[in-house]
Amino acid sequence: MKAPVDVVVVGSGHNALVAACYLASAGRSVEVLERDTVVGGAVSTVDRFPGHRVDRGSSAHIMIRHTGIVEELDLAAHGLRYLDCDPWAFAPPPPGSDRPGIVFRRSLDATCRSIEAACGAREAESYRRFVEVWGPRSARVMRAFSGPPNGPSLVTSFWGLDAEGGGSDLSRQFLSSGDAILDEYFDDEPLRAALAWFGAQSGPPMSEPGTAPMVGFAALMHTTPPGRAVGGSGALTAALARRLESDGGRLSTGDAVVSIRRSGGHWLSRTETGREITSRAVVAGCHVLTTLDLLERGGFDAGVLTKWRRRIRVGPGIGMVVRLATTRLPQYPSADPAATNGLQLLVSDRSQLRRAHGAALAGELPPRPAVLGMSFSGLDPTISPPGEHQVTLWSQWHPYRLGGDRSWADVAESEADRIVGEMETFAPGFTETITARHVQSPRDLEEEMGLIGGNVMHVEMSLDQMMMWRPLPELSGYRVPGADGLYLTGASTHPGGGVSGSSGRTAARIAMGDLRTDSVRNLLKRGKRSPR
Repeated sequence: MKAPVDVVVVGSGHNALVAACYLASAGRSVEVLERDTVVGGAVSTVDRFPGHRVDRGSSAHIMIRHTGIVEELDLAAHGLRYLDCDPWAFAPPPPGSDRPGIVFRRSLDATCRSIEAACGAREAESYRRFVEVWGPRSARVMRAFSGPPNGPSLVTSFWGLDAEGGGSDLSRQFLSSGDAILDEYFDDEPLRAALAWFGAQSGPPMSEPGTAPMVGFAALMHTTPPGRAVGGSGALTAALARRLESDGGRLSTGDAVVSIRRSGGHWLSRTETGREITSRAVVAGCHVLTTLDLLERGGFDAGVLTKWRRRIRVGPGIGMVVRLATTRLPQYPSADPAATNGLQLLVSDRSQLRRAHGAALAGELPPRPAVLGMSFSGLDPTISPPGEHQVTLWSQWHPYRLGGDRSWADVAESEADRIVGEMETFAPGFTETITARHVQSPRDLEEEMGLIGGNVMHVEMSLDQMMMWRPLPELSGYRVPGADGLYLTGASTHPGGGVSGSSGRTAARIAMGDLRTDSVRNLLKRGKRSPR
């Protein structure tokens, strides 16, 4: 029998690859098994239009730049280079308004000057105070994201955080809705809408409890703004794959794992082609529901798995994407062309967000799509041919299951027209610059990247499925009860969706600790069996 590897990693999403890299760099033998022919899951870039390198999932990388993972794994030495998105966001003025747009720059002073010009001096001062309060809080949230969601880790992460109104008021603010925090600080609705739309990129509407930190995370953009990986979002996972291989790890694609089972103190991972890989441990970087399916096919207790499945909420879906090739960048009236370097927040009233979310819950399309524009070819010309550009339009909320007898095959293109129409409203003349387009409905996101229910965050990012409850209390420690040596990572686990890599690093650390303990235990057993 072929000697077992130390760890099999199922999936090649960025968290799975981060875990694999930490394990391999510690001297563990690692094999990554990916069902797709493209490495990286939702953090990947492909040839979509002639001469264009187009992202399949994420585009801007925010959280991973605050974790230290890029530096710890020395990914720059493996080809990864980030460009700062500065300005990191732009909120155009409401259609028909003569006020200027709001430019959010890394410089807090420059941002406040833009807010003063658009919204008045009082709002600018309120924004400065918002950043001063929520900047340190967001840094502590990132610290909490970097470890397991248990009591000691969370207490250490937040201990000593300044609380002017005391700990009780501080906890109240963290558990507040994003809308409540915005109403506390600001009066200008377009400013509140822009920040609410930024916060909603985490998935939930900002009317939900516990979403205040999602809005507060905007304050951290004045420390390190979103980054654009040169060559596309997939440059991150490509660098991780190169790092893995440099440490002796192996990565295979196009052969899906179909079952995992515990056998005689080891794990056996079986693939579609019939391969069987024996390992001391398995790190599952796929969707948690996919992992439960793999366990069931491997003979795990079906009754337990059914109970877990029923309690994990994927939700109705989050959104859809329109990828465009264009002859020029969006042109917003009276805006600095640099405004297109970052996130373009095309919402000027929170009622639009609330109506869109409410419609999705009922299986309906939004009355008016809420759109986030991104056009990184102006920042990184390597992703488009000379003289051409690329624009991505992300829209929330769009339900995975449509009401009535409609299907996404029937409405995807017409809904894409409405999403493009939103950009046209804010940047007149944009539609005529489009030369090619690719639409990703919630169904497409599921089929192409295994994002069950079209949810790019895997499971809902609601308060009851965050921290020590993600995805369930008994699965929140990156382990599976009754399946020793199986570890969970990815967006299904703490800290959730988005490009952070934190879940992968934490899962790797836990697995390495267990593997060391097992090695010591086995040595002691052999010592006891040795003749005296």
